[in-house]
Amino acid sequence: MKLKIFLTVIAILALAASTAFAHCQIPCGIYGDDTRFTLLKEDTQTIEKSMKQIVELSAAGDKDFNQIVRWVNNKDEHADKIIDMAANYFLAQRIKPVDGSDAAAAAAYAKKLEKLHLIIVYAMKCKQTTDLANVTKLNTAITEFETLYMGK
Repeated sequence: MKLKIFLTVIAILALAASTAFAHCQIPCGIYGDDTRFTLLKEDTQTIEKSMKQIVELSAAGDKDFNQIVRWVNNKDEHADKIIDMAANYFLAQRIKPVDGSDAAAAAAYAKKLEKLHLIIVYAMKCKQTTDLANVTKLNTAITEFETLYMGK
């Protein structure tokens, strides 16, 4: 009986912990779009450095597998941050659906969605490889999305 109660309490705490971090998806109205773009660019730079380190360490005669794994994990973590930012910040909170009767607004909305999708895809590709071309495509997609989003 005590075990069932203990397991129930653990399950409730686990569920509560997963929802405790949902602050950004409440309608608080506090947004830092410029900061988000700075973070996206910083994460992209980190992915690029990680890729270069992975390639360099992999080419070494005496491979340091621990360091290679750490750089792979770092690369993947920052790609996940980009994916999370695109999905949970921009898609879920900032990009609002538009009325289809306004063709210009619908086209702008579609372009933003397209760029966010590309950001997610190229971040995923960065997780899968050490091909720096994916970092270039990711940077381009972020810059193009920033231009569309910020109206610069």
